[in-house]
Amino acid sequence: MHQENSKTLSLVIPVFNEINFLHKLFYQIKNYFNNEDIEVIFVDDGSDDGSSDVLSELKNTENYKFKFKLLRLDINSGKGKAIQTGIKNSIGEYILLQDADLELDIKDAKEIFDMIRKNDDIKCIFGSRYLSGKLKKNNYFFNNLIVKINTLIFNIFFSQALSDVHCGLKILHRSVIKKITLSVNDFGIEIDLASQIVRNNFFIYEFGVSYYFRSKSQGKKITWVDGLKSFYYLFKVRFFDNTSSTNLSILYSSLYMAFVGSHFGMGLGNTLFIILFFIIGSIIGIHFKILSSTIIFIFIFIGSFFGQGNGTTLAVIFFFSLGIYFANKSKTYFLNSKFNNYL
Repeated sequence: MHQENSKTLSLVIPVFNEINFLHKLFYQIKNYFNNEDIEVIFVDDGSDDGSSDVLSELKNTENYKFKFKLLRLDINSGKGKAIQTGIKNSIGEYILLQDADLELDIKDAKEIFDMIRKNDDIKCIFGSRYLSGKLKKNNYFFNNLIVKINTLIFNIFFSQALSDVHCGLKILHRSVIKKITLSVNDFGIEIDLASQIVRNNFFIYEFGVSYYFRSKSQGKKITWVDGLKSFYYLFKVRFFDNTSSTNLSILYSSLYMAFVGSHFGMGLGNTLFIILFFIIGSIIGIHFKILSSTIIFIFIFIGSFFGQGNGTTLAVIFFFSLGIYFANKSKTYFLNSKFNNYL
């Protein structure tokens, strides 16, 4: 087995039926990454358009300096599976993820590589198609909307401020890779990767990149179905892929907040309040364990004794805010407590 970090960079590129782009992609890589200290890993994800033959042909040329690895999956298994395969076979100190369809510029990939290796404090950079004044071409309104909605939901769920969680251009230090275990095989890999990075307390930096959209006739793979599936992955990584203590906290806070919501409105309005408060409770459970969450509930309970009608609602909101404040204050103590996993 090859020794990790024996190369400075591993450039991992998943490929599925990209025969029209591979020659241009290869020459761009050679232009920006032609160095003996770099390995380029192409993962052919069961292509059936001749991409495999082209990659073999390119590998057998002799006018490049980087190490060329060509991995093949027998059947099309998804972008996520191809990325996982590439990462498992990588030996670089840094792992750079780049799509093969040239929607993202190889020049930008070189820029983020130069940036991260000059700063030891930065362990992770995500490209963003919505930052900077670089060239962009995008005619797919619906896809663009889904990306922005997904990013907003991700930010709410994980207390982040990202602008483009789905961008395919990312670079990670080996220390990040060692902390995460990827399991999603399709386009949901972007959400899986980002969520695990955040869970392991790594800060995600962003860098503006160019974007040249391509149409379905040019081979674009992602569809509106993948966009809808991404909502599932968002809820999965946030509400199910947790420790047992976090899942218990989510259940606990969701139930007591639903109980609070049951005291507002009448008829259909009452049902909507219960649902809304249940959702708020689930988010509280993510950020606060049981004892801290109980502080919030106690303040809400105290607030319910003040005022009448709308006055009670305002009192509950006020005391809810106080509860959040004091629960935040208590988190430092409980995090350092030997009972942290239980409380």
